[in-house]
Amino acid sequence: MVKAGRCTYIGDGMKKIGFLSFGHWTPSPQSQTRSAGDALLQSIDLAVAAEELGADGAYFRVHHFARQLASPFPLLAAVGAKTSHIEIGTAVIDMRYENPLYMAEDAGAADLIAGGRLQLGISRGSPEQVIDGWRYFGYQPAEGQSDADMGRRHTEVLLDVLRGVGFAQPNPRPMFANPPGLLRLEPHAEGLRERIWWGASSNATAVWAAKLGMNLQSSTLKDDETGEPFHVQQAAQIRAFRAAWAEAGHAREPRVSVSRSIFALIDDRDRLYFGRGEQEEDQLGFIDAKTRAIFGRSYAGEPDALIEQLKGDEAIAEADTLLLTVPNQLGVAYNAHAIEAILTHVAPALGWR
Repeated sequence: MVKAGRCTYIGDGMKKIGFLSFGHWTPSPQSQTRSAGDALLQSIDLAVAAEELGADGAYFRVHHFARQLASPFPLLAAVGAKTSHIEIGTAVIDMRYENPLYMAEDAGAADLIAGGRLQLGISRGSPEQVIDGWRYFGYQPAEGQSDADMGRRHTEVLLDVLRGVGFAQPNPRPMFANPPGLLRLEPHAEGLRERIWWGASSNATAVWAAKLGMNLQSSTLKDDETGEPFHVQQAAQIRAFRAAWAEAGHAREPRVSVSRSIFALIDDRDRLYFGRGEQEEDQLGFIDAKTRAIFGRSYAGEPDALIEQLKGDEAIAEADTLLLTVPNQLGVAYNAHAIEAILTHVAPALGWR
């Protein structure tokens, strides 16, 4: 890995490695994260700890109406203010719930606070805690369109305004003097448009994202389109994305991330929490009444055995960024330990670092 300033260039096999937290909280005495305040403040602390350990990214999931992280931009801004070089992102924000213009302002502010480190993962979302939750936020699909169509339309508007091109007619008698021409949204964060990622569950939406010039986030579940193992299907999705990107003729190289639950069993705590061999196989299920999904397995083992297992994961091999899902209710100290174990005992042997 070669570093120039704050930029890290990834060569063959080298990977950026970050964490992904859902920010679960529960008032249970067994939880280290018992309130929404705990989840937010511990997320900041974990990002600081991960940066000190040499991790490349701190990413957060967004779920509404749930005891998890929800409104992302105050958290992203706080993490940006407390850190100096780690990437800060989401995986993902459900665009069915978003006002894309207001979102562009919030994202621009968070990115400026972070010094251009925001990596914004968005998607049309998945089934949520309540029925049609986006309706409570004031949104509904246009006539003849689905909620997924609405999410993609919100995305297209966001991408357009993030270009920083003026589109709004100025008031001839403004309170403050305007620059000449049509006005854009402020604050504008230069380069943020190229740091938008799409969380794709199908091959078709991965291709759609590539055509629009978004990076790809492929999660621990996807539509079961061929019946093959999860990592094989996910690798095929990534290759389809890259082919569509090349065909679209974009000037820059895209980025691709995958998320995995990976735990190196280093001490007795690790063996207690993850040494039982659960979820070592892919799982099948339905994310709505019609869509059959395949959920990727978890990895846990002694470092040597874990390294051998991970060598066979085709999708990790295809991606340039790996997000380690963390059990945030086990507390900041344990999660920092779990991240350090992968960075120290696993990643070098696989050529990721």
